[in-house]
Amino acid sequence: MSEARDHLAEIIDAAQTEPVVLERYGRPAAVLVSPDRYEQLLDALEESEDVAAFDAAMAEEGNNIPWEQVRADLGWK
Repeated sequence: MSEARDHLAEIIDAAQTEPVVLERYGRPAAVLVSPDRYEQLLDALEESEDVAAFDAAMAEEGNNIPWEQVRADLGWK
């Protein structure tokens, strides 16, 4: 961490192209990534959560509503 403080500008530059792992006492303490990569990771996480929620909903017992009916109920064509 002390080295990171001394070279913060270079570390930020490096994080634009690859993740930078910051260590404290020889163990990973944080990861620095570019804002674009951070957004990509958040989008991927959200997509994964959506897939898991869909799978859980489809596994529920009972009647499912057909996609065509959902679209009609929402006024989508």
